[in-house]
Amino acid sequence: MAQQELFIKNMVCDRCIWVVRTELERLGYSVAQVELGRVVISSPAVDITLVRPMLEGHGFALLTDKTTRVVNQVKTLIIDLIQSGRIAELRTTLSDYLSENVGLDYAHLSHLFSSTENLTIEKFWIMQRVERAKELLSYDEMPISDIAKQLGYSSVAYLTNQFKQITGLTPATYRNQNTADRNPLDWI
Repeated sequence: MAQQELFIKNMVCDRCIWVVRTELERLGYSVAQVELGRVVISSPAVDITLVRPMLEGHGFALLTDKTTRVVNQVKTLIIDLIQSGRIAELRTTLSDYLSENVGLDYAHLSHLFSSTENLTIEKFWIMQRVERAKELLSYDEMPISDIAKQLGYSSVAYLTNQFKQITGLTPATYRNQNTADRNPLDWI
């Protein structure tokens, strides 16, 4: 039997991967691979009428449209890059990274993303980095300079500027207010 690929929206963490794998296996599917936004099932043939409601019950969505799948792939790559802390290791531009991993020209990716999300890839990138900064600031375990490095900012001033544009606060003020106004990653 041929393998089937499913593309799933709102998978943003390792826990999401675990939930999708566990639930698909509970439904009787042999899951060959699960990664953020994508599942490969080796058997039996996928019954969408069973899978779709299970996914939706956990806050996920099955993606069937090619444009939506590409946009979700871009989002997943960005979220994974930020959450994994690999930004500092990135030796290329974000546009080249996305183009290489999605297999499409960045201008085309940018157009698809903007027309679907009403938001540029760059704005999404900034918003995701700020959300991660808010998370790290709320733990109060790292100096702001280390957070800036981990998130790929060239300086604390650059992080502070973008953080303030999005939140209206500096990172230090945000940390001191001990506020919990974080947004779920799949809401951005």
